[in-house]
Amino acid sequence: MQQKVKITGVTIVKNAVDYDYPIVECIKSLLPIVDEMIVSIGDCTDTTEALINTIQSNKIKIVHTVWDKALQSGGIVLAAETNKVLQQVSSDTDWIFYLQADEVIHQQDYTTIINAAILYKDNKSIEGLLFNYHHFFGTFNYVGDSRRWYNNEIRLIRNDKNIVSYRDAQGFRKNNEKLKVKKVNAFIYHYGWVRTPNAQLKKIENFATYWGGGEANAVADDQMYDYFKNVDSVAIFKETHPKVMEHRIKLRNVDLTLDTSKKNFSFKDLLLYKFEKWTGIRLFAYKNYKLK
Repeated sequence: MQQKVKITGVTIVKNAVDYDYPIVECIKSLLPIVDEMIVSIGDCTDTTEALINTIQSNKIKIVHTVWDKALQSGGIVLAAETNKVLQQVSSDTDWIFYLQADEVIHQQDYTTIINAAILYKDNKSIEGLLFNYHHFFGTFNYVGDSRRWYNNEIRLIRNDKNIVSYRDAQGFRKNNEKLKVKKVNAFIYHYGWVRTPNAQLKKIENFATYWGGGEANAVADDQMYDYFKNVDSVAIFKETHPKVMEHRIKLRNVDLTLDTSKKNFSFKDLLLYKFEKWTGIRLFAYKNYKLK
């Protein structure tokens, strides 16, 4: 795809094999629209690097880092690692496309993304581009549709060394201010809650160490994450998944049926949920950005 802008993709990852992150799919989904893909691999205890090396592309640049255990509270180690990889981006890059290791983009959105990057390239008042989200839950057949799932987030940022990852690496700040962004009609496909029940429990136990510190609890092979207990509201996903996900979906789409009519809300949250479904407006939502 011919570009008039230079885009560098970045991601961070650690122990993607042990915790079944779709890191290969994440990287492959970005390759067609980036000039370079920088993958920061933490101090893994599994075969993550070997897995990434199976991707045949000269765009990929692997860097190595050690995650600071002293930062394993509040998720700030994730922001610290993201900031490390942002510093690896060369000065001639216009935009940085940041994806987390369980996020994928759809090939149907490539043209929209490139066109937006071109359109706002010289408008320095626009510091990032805002994406919609699909959050898959339980299986690849369901998306979470309640207020617990953020519906927008910044994933394309201007290559400005004053822009840094914020808190738990969910958003960004420039000089401690929210970024000024434009929304694009494109989606991030988030697969962080689609694993076998045992693998999901192991991932949650490990991920908790990045907020509370300490070590992850050992999870036996017969222990399972209870998707039924932890669902508040899901809807059937009726669209298509990114092509890079096809193989993973065939291998990992577990036999799990969730009740889409079940709404496990407080009365207040039920009213807010219904209002959003009726109007498309999410009241009182926290926004990690300034929409222009």
